[in-house]
Amino acid sequence: MTETYPAFEISPVPVPGVDVQAPELFRGLYGMPMFVTVPTADLAESVEFWVEGLGFFDLFSVPGELTHLRRWAFQDVLLLPGERAVEAAGMTVSFSCVLGQIEEIAGACERMRPGSTSGPRVMPWNSVELEVRTPENIRVIMTAARPLDPDSAEAAHLRAMGITVPE
Repeated sequence: MTETYPAFEISPVPVPGVDVQAPELFRGLYGMPMFVTVPTADLAESVEFWVEGLGFFDLFSVPGELTHLRRWAFQDVLLLPGERAVEAAGMTVSFSCVLGQIEEIAGACERMRPGSTSGPRVMPWNSVELEVRTPENIRVIMTAARPLDPDSAEAAHLRAMGITVPE
């Protein structure tokens, strides 16, 4: 027996759709249930890339010490002065976006750092994903859910994993 239940009302992620609009950037203050801390050798360069390339905004900064970035609710990143990783990190961090943002983000990141993106790719779990390598050598995945056809191969794949697919 599963103890999970639908709780979509607490998420800022909209129902998937081709023309769905992204939610507004969230400027409210709350106790962050999760955030990513990213050390950077060049705080100004990192802020510019995350803001202009990935679509975050500067929620709060202490000059030279930290910048708290955010996109939607619960998409928080803290940039702190530190060493740039020589090698790419083994882990990734993923942020939801909408389908209409994938190409826009790819273009913005490529203009700022040519060669920083890979994809987008259609994934078997019914999303489109863009991989972005940030100035700090962090692997960021921008992921957008696709509309789900209940008769599709993707829906069958999800059902095979035990995920209930809406009809």
